[in-house]
Amino acid sequence: MSAAGNPGFSTQSIHAGYEPDSLYGPINTPIYASTTFAQDGLNELRGGYEYTRVANPTITALERTVAALENAEFGKAFSSGMAATDIVLRVLLQPGDHLILGHDAYGGTWRLIDSVFKPWGVDYSVVDTTDAQAVADAITEKTKVIWLETPTNPALAISDIAAIADIKGAASLVVDNTFASPYLQRPLALGADVVLHSTTKYLGGHSDVVGGVVVTNDAEVDEQLHFMQGGVGPIPSVFDAYLTARGIKTLAVRMDRHCDNAEKIAEFLDSRAEISQVLYPGLESHPGHEVAKKQMDRFGAMISVRFAGGEEAARKFCTSTKLICLAESLGGVESLVEHPATMTHQSAAGSQLEVPRDLVRISIGIEDIADLLTDVEQALAQI
Repeated sequence: MSAAGNPGFSTQSIHAGYEPDSLYGPINTPIYASTTFAQDGLNELRGGYEYTRVANPTITALERTVAALENAEFGKAFSSGMAATDIVLRVLLQPGDHLILGHDAYGGTWRLIDSVFKPWGVDYSVVDTTDAQAVADAITEKTKVIWLETPTNPALAISDIAAIADIKGAASLVVDNTFASPYLQRPLALGADVVLHSTTKYLGGHSDVVGGVVVTNDAEVDEQLHFMQGGVGPIPSVFDAYLTARGIKTLAVRMDRHCDNAEKIAEFLDSRAEISQVLYPGLESHPGHEVAKKQMDRFGAMISVRFAGGEEAARKFCTSTKLICLAESLGGVESLVEHPATMTHQSAAGSQLEVPRDLVRISIGIEDIADLLTDVEQALAQI
């Protein structure tokens, strides 16, 4: 399906990556639940497909859709965000190389780098990537990857993608765009080389599917990613790919509601004495607010807060919400709250990436805002 001129984001999220076939014309991408495909002759592939570990039409459609939304030429889907992270690092790094990691990265990313890649021979430096000069100072002749999250998980720090792209030299700039989604931020246009998503989050959007995707405009990197898909096998199931693609169709309308709600809740929390700091880039008080305005269309739906009453108050808040569910993960239609220091980021305890114990992360969903505000207010009253 196509439209005259350049289609808008919502149009692409619904139509990019798939054309109804000429046989039956299904509007939705079919679930090709076949491990293997008939060949017209010895190694004569019908439609380019031979074995689902190597490629499958349902998975291909998802890859093309995300690539279109990120204005990328290539896309590859994986079984999880961490599988995508692992494969990207394996493609871009070799023993003896050096990597720069942001000081507020997802705990699972740090754990993978520290416990798997470091013993493999990859050195890494933890750097405050909100300071482009600090990144420049950390680059050595062995630096092959600069790994950015922006906004970061969980402190919502903002790094200037374009500024770091200008000083990265020969290193590959990889941006984890999970918190923003391609609806709010498109890092390739700002100079990134590779963009990664945990599709478990906003792209899938319904807390019912785990996956990851990597997009790039570099044909050589894409070819290596494709080899790793088939050679290692970290692919999503076709049903997971279908669910993710279905979720993407409503990404734009969901993100608008997510952002509307988050802006109101951030302002409310910022007015409360129980809260010592609200970490949300949409607030003018946020140190990364101006950079976020420059490179994001809106400010997202993740909010972190630090409690004046310390860890005890943070824990009490997490266990006092009624509508907002205490659970890990983020980006679904339902609001979730968690205590990163003891949940998603507990592996970083004692490291340079240790999360403050008075910090709580909230993933704002698309419920009615009045109900969310009522729940937050009653939870604060329990502290």
